[in-house]
Amino acid sequence: MKVAVVGNGPKNLIPDLSPYESIIDLWIGADRGALTIIDQRLPLDLAVGDFDSISSYQKRRLEDQARKVNVYPVEKDQTDIEIALSHAYSYQPNELYLFGVTGGRLDHELINIQLLHHINQKGINGIMIDHYNQIQLTTPGTHHVKKDKLYPYISFIPLTQTVEGLSLEGFYYPLEYEDISWGSTLCISNQLISNYGTFSYGSGILLLVKSRDAMSNTIPM
Repeated sequence: MKVAVVGNGPKNLIPDLSPYESIIDLWIGADRGALTIIDQRLPLDLAVGDFDSISSYQKRRLEDQARKVNVYPVEKDQTDIEIALSHAYSYQPNELYLFGVTGGRLDHELINIQLLHHINQKGINGIMIDHYNQIQLTTPGTHHVKKDKLYPYISFIPLTQTVEGLSLEGFYYPLEYEDISWGSTLCISNQLISNYGTFSYGSGILLLVKSRDAMSNTIPM
């Protein structure tokens, strides 16, 4: 089961979602993200949030096209994205794609990245995607990375204070049993030298970030 949650992030950072239609089983829109789903002619299975950022006309569009709409009060303890995730968990997905959760307000972006840890703790593979980046949270073990021409740069960022024993194979800058900590730039902007690479580490939590330059002419989908 694969579920997508589309948030209220800047429209210019949300990629074309149509290439994901064939793999996504359920689409959930958080606040204005629900409009993004119907604007891109995708099925809106569930719209959630306080909808304080849309007009009454836009809200009627959601009510007409969404299979289900859950309205929450403006004053609440959870963000619209967190509410959308709580609904997504009820479908017991093995993969959860998040769009429209980067850019805009920095506080929202930072907490959304941290939500990847919450997703991972539920045994779900969470993937954040925008025009320029893909972000995944990983845990200790051995992982494989496939080369992606749309996101050629690969960085590893520790989410815990220290990540121990990181090794990189198949990368332009290989690494062998290196410890990295907060603030280290050692593993920023690497690239694969073949179609696949491998990274492994013994302890900690590591973010895998695939990126492309903002000035690149290639627009990922």
